[in-house]
Amino acid sequence: MHEGDALLAGPSLSPASPAQNESKVPGPTSSPPAAVQPTTAESLAHSIRSKFLNELHKVPLPSWALVAFGFLVVLITLSCCLCFCKKMIFKKKKDKGGKEKNEKNTINMSSVKEEGTKQALHHGIDSDPKEDPESKEATKLGKLLYTLDYNFTDSALIVGVIQAEGLAAMDMSGTSDPYVKVYLLPDKKKKFETKVHRKTLDPTFNEHFTFKVPYAELGGKTLVMTVYDFDRFSKHDAIGDVRVQMNKVDFSYLTEEWKDLQKAEKEEHERLGDVCLSLRYVPTAGKLTVVVLEAKNLKKMDVGGLSDPYVKIHLMQNGKRLKKKKTTIKKNTLNPYYNESFSFEVPSEHIQKVQVVVTALDYDKIGKNDAIGKVFLGLNSSGTEQRHWSDMLANPRRPIAQWHALKPQEDVDAELTNK
Repeated sequence: MHEGDALLAGPSLSPASPAQNESKVPGPTSSPPAAVQPTTAESLAHSIRSKFLNELHKVPLPSWALVAFGFLVVLITLSCCLCFCKKMIFKKKKDKGGKEKNEKNTINMSSVKEEGTKQALHHGIDSDPKEDPESKEATKLGKLLYTLDYNFTDSALIVGVIQAEGLAAMDMSGTSDPYVKVYLLPDKKKKFETKVHRKTLDPTFNEHFTFKVPYAELGGKTLVMTVYDFDRFSKHDAIGDVRVQMNKVDFSYLTEEWKDLQKAEKEEHERLGDVCLSLRYVPTAGKLTVVVLEAKNLKKMDVGGLSDPYVKIHLMQNGKRLKKKKTTIKKNTLNPYYNESFSFEVPSEHIQKVQVVVTALDYDKIGKNDAIGKVFLGLNSSGTEQRHWSDMLANPRRPIAQWHALKPQEDVDAELTNK
């Protein structure tokens, strides 16, 4: 009975008595420790807060600065919490989406690889140069109509250059200025050139050339007809050529044949150099002016690898030398510059009958002056020389300048004698 009375009286006892508290702890009806914890936590937080406020009062900062600092801390904390939440919430969605995309990409890449392999194989088949029609068309240089005949009485081969069709365009305007150079291999002692036809890809030449060749020697020779594109101030470009072996031609009758032009082989001949001349004719005054401007790439004539070049000019008519002029000598050079002018009196009725012969020579103090190369313009000239002369006559009182390739002296002398 005393224990029951004690239990009933328990709540009215003061909690400050330690003896009573100790007697209540082992009892089955004593209050659990969890009931005491809230009070202890609140008191601890209260004590920390009070200490923090006391410390803040000790800091020598204005109140507005403390408020701003606190607001900044709160803002940073909220931002971090928000970012963390977003990552946790959307992580699963991204993982799912990534898996789906990877699956799609895997399928697409495999299909792309298969298609790429098929296209590569297909392209490899289509890129066969043998079956490319464009490459075939690119090799077409045009064709040439020529005739061959042999005069057994005079032991002469007669070559006719009739016309050309579908020549390759060599100029920016889409045309060419074609002419044909004709010679025999392997000697190449004599070369002929047709007239130049301006701005056409289908020129008609109708010119015939004669080679004095014994019939017994004809079988070992090859006829070469090279079509060039004329250029007044630079090297003439070869469009293509036609080569005919004489041992395969039946000279019992006249041969007339079309042949496609092939890529022209480089002429294996010695370069003698080039000379630039200016021609001017005034019909009313009967005055022909020849200006030797310069020369370039002249053949080396001296032991030291240079030359002492000068240029000699002859005015000829009917094989006779009417007048002679010459430039100054330029020492130790292969590219002399002269710019020297010479005038000749030629009446208008004789201008079509004269010839201007230009010879480049190497000066030698001791021995004979050796000829480097030669060229002639005027009557019976051909190729670029004939074109230059025609341009001069078509433009009276106007100087016309042009480069000319020097030829061997023997070849030019042979042409002058035969004509």
